[in-house]
Amino acid sequence: MPIIKSKESENEAILQAARLMLVSARTAPKSGGVDDVLTAIVFGEEKDSLAEEMEKIAEERKIEGFKRDAKNTRDSEAVVLIGIRGTKKFGLNCGACGYPTCEEFDAATKKAGQDFVGPNCILKVLDAGVALGSAVKTASSLNVDNRIMYRVGTAARRLNLLPESSVIIGIPVSAKGKSIYFDRQK
Repeated sequence: MPIIKSKESENEAILQAARLMLVSARTAPKSGGVDDVLTAIVFGEEKDSLAEEMEKIAEERKIEGFKRDAKNTRDSEAVVLIGIRGTKKFGLNCGACGYPTCEEFDAATKKAGQDFVGPNCILKVLDAGVALGSAVKTASSLNVDNRIMYRVGTAARRLNLLPESSVIIGIPVSAKGKSIYFDRQK
């Protein structure tokens, strides 16, 4: 009789949960029904490269939070990335981007800041937030530990993991005896 060991089965289940998280992000409501959300799953050596990049950023910026989040990333089975094409105009002329009209926003020079490219359309950023919420809801429903992490997105952007994204946020996922994202030290 074949036996599937716990760790092997759990890793497969986490990757399946991550795939379902991508579906949740994709089907989340979008402003005007326009989908500018981009997603990916990073695991294995690529996930460890993401953690290494976070450690480099920690050293460069002298920010311990990057080192702490890098450890969480390294200890996770996978990372879900959610990004947006946020430099695209929506056409509402709301001004939240800092420009009076979408045409002025569209004509503005898009440039990289320390972590992301801007300016960004607030409606695209809100779409990313809804997609993130939908994805973590799916993980939670499947009892997969997770945590939304800005710093993972910073490293993913530096590594060009979602090249069309102006903003990327990461969600490490894991299944251990106790959530590795709960008792975190500064």
